[in-house]
Amino acid sequence: MRTGPSQVADPRLKGIVLDCDGVILDSFQANTVFYNSLRRGVGLPAMNSEEASFVHSHSVHESLRRIIPADRWNELEAVKKKIRYTDLMPYLQLEPGLERFLRTARSKGLRLAICTNRTDTMGAILDHYHLSSFFHPVETAATVTFPKPHPEGLNKILGKWGLRRSEIAFIGDSAVDEQTAASARVRFWAYKNERLRGDVLIQNFDTLSRWLLKRG
Repeated sequence: MRTGPSQVADPRLKGIVLDCDGVILDSFQANTVFYNSLRRGVGLPAMNSEEASFVHSHSVHESLRRIIPADRWNELEAVKKKIRYTDLMPYLQLEPGLERFLRTARSKGLRLAICTNRTDTMGAILDHYHLSSFFHPVETAATVTFPKPHPEGLNKILGKWGLRRSEIAFIGDSAVDEQTAASARVRFWAYKNERLRGDVLIQNFDTLSRWLLKRG
């Protein structure tokens, strides 16, 4: 991995795209509670650790195909209606230092966007934490034909921003995010995950903010 300060100081960098789960939010517990509620609703036991890791980084459609047998899918809609996303909010935690990073990035003229495999909950999360004004566009599994690791979401952001691939960085925490960046041919910054092959390893947002403050 290249050193973070040199990457962040690169004058070619014009925009930063963030994943949601595991980057903006520590949502592992909330995701686990949600999918285990679905499994219980159709008479299945709780997920094992491998399944919990899978649903944390994949789209809801891929996750349901992985953890719910096809012969139980017809029961899912009734179970989903009993689960309110607001009940999961207490299990979500905003990443420490995120808001300072967002303000700092904006003060340095960097564009910010989101590319996530969430579907219809991203807007509610941004509104809940008063973060909507920082991000444009917000690409989710509901706004693309092919979710991550397909590069469609990042390609759409590049098109809307009118930037070159060399002018953005994508921050993610999973192998899916790493594959997405590679497919889109953009630089990848790994968040809190030393196992990933990123151009930069970001241990926390406070450090990233300090690097940003050194930009000209």
